[in-house]
Amino acid sequence: MGAGPLRTALAQGMASDEAWKQASGTTIQFISENTPPTTAIAANLASFQELTGITVNITEMQLGALVQKVALDFGAGRSAFDVIYADPYQVLAPYHRGLVDLNTFINDDQQPVVPQGIEDFIPSQLAAAGRFKDNESLYTLPYDCPTMIWIYRRDLFEKYHDQMQQDLGFDPTPSDSTTWEQYYQIAAWFSQGNASEVQYGTGHQAQQYDSLMCDFSNVLFAYGGDYFANGQQIGLLGTDAPGACQLTSEAALEAARFYQKLLKVAHPGSTSWDWTGVANAFQNGEFAMMPEWHEFAGSLESSQLQGKIGYAPLPKGPARSANLWGGTGIGINANASAEKQKAAWLFLVWATSPQTQLMGLRSEVGGGTPTRQSVYDMPEVRAASTPPTDMPNMLTADTMLTAWQDDHIGLRPKIAQWNEVDTVIFTELSKMLAGQMSPEETMQSAKQRIDRIVGA
Repeated sequence: MGAGPLRTALAQGMASDEAWKQASGTTIQFISENTPPTTAIAANLASFQELTGITVNITEMQLGALVQKVALDFGAGRSAFDVIYADPYQVLAPYHRGLVDLNTFINDDQQPVVPQGIEDFIPSQLAAAGRFKDNESLYTLPYDCPTMIWIYRRDLFEKYHDQMQQDLGFDPTPSDSTTWEQYYQIAAWFSQGNASEVQYGTGHQAQQYDSLMCDFSNVLFAYGGDYFANGQQIGLLGTDAPGACQLTSEAALEAARFYQKLLKVAHPGSTSWDWTGVANAFQNGEFAMMPEWHEFAGSLESSQLQGKIGYAPLPKGPARSANLWGGTGIGINANASAEKQKAAWLFLVWATSPQTQLMGLRSEVGGGTPTRQSVYDMPEVRAASTPPTDMPNMLTADTMLTAWQDDHIGLRPKIAQWNEVDTVIFTELSKMLAGQMSPEETMQSAKQRIDRIVGA
């Protein structure tokens, strides 16, 4: 979309040319994780520069390196980066005081408005990505939204449906009523050699890494367990004082026991895979299903499995279906000059606008999944949710709109100490999967270490 149509789409009845040109000649720095949305935006910056006269330099890197650079920037009171990809757990929670409260610009009638208002963002994402401790301050606008769902070989489930149903005693088709116990039985059925196309039923991102925490969290939340009391609230708004770790609750212990059982029938490569490794193995036909980040749909649908894949919310546990959300917002460095903050605000409005999110969906070099309801409501996007499609991530659309509902979304704790807590979780779980500790010993050890970290 060129600057003319984009300007018209974003104007919303105000003196748009003057507002959009108010920081013309300014250069701003945007630091981002190397994610598909930023790849698409980097390839289309010319339209933003034409619209505003602002130059944007983008630095992309791995998240861990980004966190280090942002921490140094904030700690020194500098603004080497004006626009910041603010991961809720590693940037927003520990460093929110270094970010501008965006209400400053939202309530300024001299600034371009957020198209459709902030109400257009998926509500759970707006809170989880943008807020900390209260519902008033807003530090980021939702930018990306990777979420874990059930990805499976639809062709195999259809081919073997009748035999599986006869052998297992239930309809194996992934649905809202499928339980984790049934997932386990389906996985075991495939792993017993009943389908010639795959050797195993399920694969997991169970490497001793952040991915293992992510994979386990889906089960933990589904079983009614959590890392801290009031977990959903801490996930949405965050806290400085989460209290005692809850991993020794009976629900958490049941989740750990089940997870250990599930991994025993999974592809043995699971404990060496992160999210990319398990996606590659699935693409290579090594197993029939996996819990995986939904934005892998784009690459999977471009492989030899195109048209053979199905998508569904993750199975239910005794409490609910829980689909871990891993999204992030973009915010403004409070140390930046007033001129650069204005330019940064224009970039935030443009980068998260429905028009730019649609551009990302159509991009051949990247692009994420929209964080706005209005994009899903666009006729061309609705049409793209069924094959054939030129927006493969949209094949997950119906699943995602369920996964992001308050009773389905899975949220890890938004606390400043999350990095340390995360490391404890995946380290202890890895010992359990290696047979070095029982589920009970694992959860007890994790609780003790986490309580020390958070001062409980």
